Amino acid sequence: MKRHITILGSTGSIGLQALDVVRSYREHFEVVGLSANSDAKKLREQAAEFRPARVALETGDTGALEDLPAERITGPGAAATLAAAPADVVLNGIVGYAGLAATVEALEAGNTVALANKESLVAGGDWVMRLAQSTGKDLIPVDSEHSAIFQCLAGRSEGEVREILLTASGGPFFGRTKAELVGAGPEEALKHPTWRMGPKITVDSATMMNKGLEAIEAYHLFGVSYDDIRIAVHRQSVVHGGVLFVDGSAILHAALPDMRLPISYGILYPERVEVGAEPVGFRDATWTFEEPRSDVFRCLPLAVGAGRLGGAYPVALNAANEVAVGAFLDQGIKFLGIADVVEEVLEAVPDLGAMDNMQAIANADRWAREEAEKVVRNTR
Repeated sequence: MKRHITILGSTGSIGLQALDVVRSYREHFEVVGLSANSDAKKLREQAAEFRPARVALETGDTGALEDLPAERITGPGAAATLAAAPADVVLNGIVGYAGLAATVEALEAGNTVALANKESLVAGGDWVMRLAQSTGKDLIPVDSEHSAIFQCLAGRSEGEVREILLTASGGPFFGRTKAELVGAGPEEALKHPTWRMGPKITVDSATMMNKGLEAIEAYHLFGVSYDDIRIAVHRQSVVHGGVLFVDGSAILHAALPDMRLPISYGILYPERVEVGAEPVGFRDATWTFEEPRSDVFRCLPLAVGAGRLGGAYPVALNAANEVAVGAFLDQGIKFLGIADVVEEVLEAVPDLGAMDNMQAIANADRWAREEAEKVVRNTR
């Protein structure tokens, strides 16, 4: 029987690779929904090929979709509306905070979620996890690191786990001093040594914020304390994560960098298929693991600190970072200024109450964005 799949963010990096997997295994899938933020032309091409029952477009030229034989959902919130439509699995590949509403709608509708949107758990945290548990539906991680840990934990009980391991590539700047990063610009920051990703997540990798966000995501997904999340810089980007057990042993997940692997596992769980990825080679392999340089890449400790504080702090962290990264890409602030903006916003977080519903989270997100924009203006 084919799995009915909805792909949110189908014109982005995750979505395009997911459709590559679907294209190779059409006998496994029926695409029932596709969504894009603004690329109506690409969405139309995808809909013509995969013939979904529904398409969603947040912004952009809705006229490009007019003659498609599909239900058309347009305007702000279109992806979240699509996420609630019946599907066996909803792959959330939306970038940033915008993906939270879609995760919530999919879970409330009783859909399994393959989650490539880490901000859903950074901002939604305990609330989203309780929602997943209350519906009895799976929340399958698709980020390469969390997929790796998820696979290493298969069949293990919580009492067996001592620590989990999150690995980081270190990005394009890892060997540089703070003085060498003063003049670093967007062009350099976007030259990731391993992965080909969108600009926002690539900058997050350069600042190490991405690993901080992933630490918060891991805290919620795997039920471990922040003290039991070990982060190591692994420049070879072959070991994506692992689990250290109470008996002193460890299981590591290794694969050459190829997002089709965690994507296919996420949308076919618990099955595996061959996706054309090159297998890991062990002959003459050298794997190194280093401590993160938190004195230079301050976004990492800022993120972990916000995660420990909980409440509105992770929401504010994510919102401030999105504003700061946007300003950096527009050359409005310096590379090192990203951490400065985030830190200043975190220092000003007021008591915004419990983050246990969409309105509370939206209010905290809005406050933090406005505060971050003030900081950016004062920095220029």
